[in-house]
Amino acid sequence: MSDKDKRSGGSRGSAANRGGRHWGGRGASGASGGRPQQGQPQRERGARDRRQGGAPSRIAGVPVAVGDSVVIDIVGMTHEGQGVGRVEDYTLFVSGAVPGDRVQAEVQSIGKSFGRAQMAALVAASPDRIAAPCEIYEACGGCQLQHWGYAAQLRWKREHVAGVLARIGKLPVAPLEEVAGEAGGREIAPDAGRAPVVVHPVIGMDEPWRYRNKAQVPMAAGIGGHGLIGGFFEQGSHQVVDMEACLIQQEQNEETVRAVKRIARSLGYSAYDRATGRGLLRHVVVRHAEATGQRMVVLITNGRDLPHADELCGLIREDISGVASICQNINTSPTSQVFGEETRVLWGEDVIYDEIGGITFAISARSFFQVNPTQTERLYRTAVDYAGLTGEETVIDAYCGIGTITLFLARHARRVYGVEIISEAIEDARRNALLNHINNAEFAVGPAEVIMPQWQAQGVAPDVIVVDPPRKGCDPALLATMLELRPARIVYVSCDPATLARDLRVLEDGGYRTVEVQPVDMFPHTTHVECVSRLIRTR
Repeated sequence: MSDKDKRSGGSRGSAANRGGRHWGGRGASGASGGRPQQGQPQRERGARDRRQGGAPSRIAGVPVAVGDSVVIDIVGMTHEGQGVGRVEDYTLFVSGAVPGDRVQAEVQSIGKSFGRAQMAALVAASPDRIAAPCEIYEACGGCQLQHWGYAAQLRWKREHVAGVLARIGKLPVAPLEEVAGEAGGREIAPDAGRAPVVVHPVIGMDEPWRYRNKAQVPMAAGIGGHGLIGGFFEQGSHQVVDMEACLIQQEQNEETVRAVKRIARSLGYSAYDRATGRGLLRHVVVRHAEATGQRMVVLITNGRDLPHADELCGLIREDISGVASICQNINTSPTSQVFGEETRVLWGEDVIYDEIGGITFAISARSFFQVNPTQTERLYRTAVDYAGLTGEETVIDAYCGIGTITLFLARHARRVYGVEIISEAIEDARRNALLNHINNAEFAVGPAEVIMPQWQAQGVAPDVIVVDPPRKGCDPALLATMLELRPARIVYVSCDPATLARDLRVLEDGGYRTVEVQPVDMFPHTTHVECVSRLIRTR
């Protein structure tokens, strides 16, 4: 939920200002004789007075100016995927660099505490640097880390989570050497002393490619405003890069997108132009259910009128095997929001069916459903383990969506209550409970901080509360409600370590202790990482 905002159905594959990756191979070198010494700025001719966008080109006390060329060692990475280096203790964020690189970088902007630079040449490559296998990696904003070995990505994600918990959450974190090999779910007495939080090594993928079961493809006019292309946004812009292949998409999605683009062109469909508000096709969204092989095609259009709709459906069914649902979503909003409020079925069912961990889910066009099925099962099993269920507990699942985690919990608890603000999601959750013959799950529509006190007034006393909020984290009112309900355990599933750390601090101050955090790599080759945290009540 990528940008994970489950409530908007957005993609997690948000662009990072990466740029400049023209030296992907191991051991590549882009610098020659006469290099400046490490950390010593070397100003380009005419750079002294350069300004970019009105920003200052030099600041008193800052050892570099805009336009300077410096050679620096990269010692870290930002959450956006930029390398971190230093010149005389001044921090530079360097696009295109990875830890372990020595690079020649050109300073692009400066501030009092840090600046930004672009890698101009790779002086010495990190042993973890690799050649990105994707042909459009330089332009596409979907991935940020393909030029970095997967083992290094996993190490960094664990370090990133631990660092954010310490810096933002002010939590003591156990050193990695004290964590290695320690199993999750360790027993901690509520009255035990303040032990450091255990951040486990990241659960990665054996094969970190071809994992996404959903593609959300923006459409645009081709060269000269003619034709139709579809792919992903160029990093840092709204310029669409045409895509025929994406190495993190399941191949079935690639095949479906190629076919739909070809069919749309043959029917003369125009691409929506956000600048003018004209044109028909805004996005094509496709899903592939790995367990059943079913596929869904959703055409998001600028208005209800869809010419040649019957012919469109016939051609899609003829060209694409496994299609079980073809839908149209109408979105006339001038914003960048992908989905509109109205969805209608053009052919087939309104859902497709997939399975995770032995539970079947009905997935509609706008449903939030995790895009990496392999890692989703690992994520949810960790959440269930951290809940510590014996079959006698009452559990509340806030931000329950279509009931994915709720139904996992229901198999191990006496009763589970799920709450979600989106009514359409609750309809899906109830349908999924019936589909799996689960009768100990109850769902309600509304803000969790409003519904949960109503349940309490009805005699519901949760032993465990599970939260899985969008990227912005938990609403402060919900955190206050959780503290009032005082469950013995809280399980926090997060897609943003920064908001997780902020919320853990609130819960710790309210009488809970964070015992352990398990990062899960749901999105290999991006900077995103999910975490499951286990908290126990101490007072």
